[in-house]
Amino acid sequence: MSSTGSATPAPVHRLPVVGALRLGRPSDVWFKPALSVVAAVAPPSLLLVALGRLDLAAYTMAGSLCALYAHNRPYAARAKVLAWVILGMLGGLAAALVAVSLTRDAVVLVTVGALLAAVQKAVCDATRVGPPAHVILTFVSSATLFVPQTLGQVPGHLALAAGAGAWAWLVGMAPAPLRPHGPERRATAQALDAAAAYAAATARGGDGVAGARSAAYAAVHAAWQTLLAAGTRPSTTRDALERLVVRAEMALAAPTDADPALLHTWARAVRGTGRLPRTGDPRREDEVPPRTRDLSLGERDGLLGVDAERDVPPRPLWTRLEALAPVALRTALGCALAGYAALALGAERPYWALVTAASLYQVNVTLTWSRAVQRVVGNLVGVLLFAVVTPVAQLGPLALVLCILACNFGAEALIGRNYWLGSVCVTPLALLVTELPGYQPTGELVTGRVVDTLVGALVGFAAAVAVTDRRAGRRVERALTAVDRAREHAARLVSASAATPAALEAARRGLAAAVVGLRATADAAAGEWWQRAVPQERVVLAEQAAHRTLAATVRRQGLLPDPGTSTHTHTEGASP
Repeated sequence: MSSTGSATPAPVHRLPVVGALRLGRPSDVWFKPALSVVAAVAPPSLLLVALGRLDLAAYTMAGSLCALYAHNRPYAARAKVLAWVILGMLGGLAAALVAVSLTRDAVVLVTVGALLAAVQKAVCDATRVGPPAHVILTFVSSATLFVPQTLGQVPGHLALAAGAGAWAWLVGMAPAPLRPHGPERRATAQALDAAAAYAAATARGGDGVAGARSAAYAAVHAAWQTLLAAGTRPSTTRDALERLVVRAEMALAAPTDADPALLHTWARAVRGTGRLPRTGDPRREDEVPPRTRDLSLGERDGLLGVDAERDVPPRPLWTRLEALAPVALRTALGCALAGYAALALGAERPYWALVTAASLYQVNVTLTWSRAVQRVVGNLVGVLLFAVVTPVAQLGPLALVLCILACNFGAEALIGRNYWLGSVCVTPLALLVTELPGYQPTGELVTGRVVDTLVGALVGFAAAVAVTDRRAGRRVERALTAVDRAREHAARLVSASAATPAALEAARRGLAAAVVGLRATADAAAGEWWQRAVPQERVVLAEQAAHRTLAATVRRQGLLPDPGTSTHTHTEGASP
């Protein structure tokens, strides 16, 4: 395991272009944010048309865009997340409006915008709010920084944003009565599909097994987190979903015994609105070790999965923010320099360069480069689309609103395929909302946005390269240590005759979470520049040892027979 010495060559970082533009599969729920944002934007905008005050659309749009958030969260958690997003949007908007009310100095306003962008980026990453994470919040605060304002107008404009935000909250929560467990069902289905893909990859062999395994563990971990966020109220649906997630974990522990077709069948049934598959108790009486037979069936059915997760205290927010210091510094520096550069080139409202820079920053420099390519291509095509749409939008206020709604829908429908494709619609949307009500010449707008896009991308990426994340290697070492400790703890419990089911479940959940965290940390560090090479051999060996221990823990819990006593673990079918 000593592959981390000084002889390890530094990684060679390639800068992909074509690969960054490759289209992926759309999200399973791409239509939900697309329809939600249309439903959130339309009523406030049409009301402003009726009142003849479409010039205020930028403020109502700020609140309406909050409907884009939290579509993957259970409704109990979604209510809180949406409320915090709306409050965060209002806080950034208030800071921007007060700043522009107090000064018209463009350099000062760019500096304020850059600081707001850094705070929004750090908080969204630390709290895992997204997508679209900080980009929408930064767009709202940066765009309004350059709209003439007086202090007396600020309360009214904030009230417009708050009212639209409240409507967006209602739109986001509207599906709850019709499909109260929809997010949990989707997360469980994704875990089953990922486990099936891993089982199929294991059967085929080849280089794709490790990637499929990591993806499956991440999907199962995400499913447990979703079930955890769903609340503590007892529910037969949640119990059934827990059993299905455990079935996915069983497939991870014994992929050669798993039936990918059956797992996919269960996933399809879970995604629908009908009855959940009847998988039965994974620990049937004939498979339950004598040490756990004194438990009631209800206790075994609960499987202790969510309870084990709740016993693990979350990391304090300040520790997560500390790890994000480099990306926050990159955001502040890159946005500020991009704004200053745009001002030097004659831009009167350099918010577009600032927002372009803010949208680039990912977990490492390599991914930031990919996002820069996507942003530039999307914006350049988007300004051409804006030039085509402008004559229609200038037909009148109602036509303008309809164009805005179409761009909103298109952006959310396409962005899941690739960021650049969504940006093709985002660009005309932003220009229609913030620029067209003033009826500026289309040619000037297009030229200005092209220049600002290029400036923001170049300067923003340069800041990402300049600000080195020197702690990336240390985070990998800490993640390796966490996996080793969790594996040793789980191994001790496996060999201890007096280990309780709750302790075994907590150890298994903790080890699985540590493995997922190690892979994410190693991948992030591998794409960082100016760092020593990631100890990939140690990472792979730690993952392999952890997976063996996880499989042993699953067998110790009675979820799988010991090797050699059974050829298959999936005897139950799925209900229609």
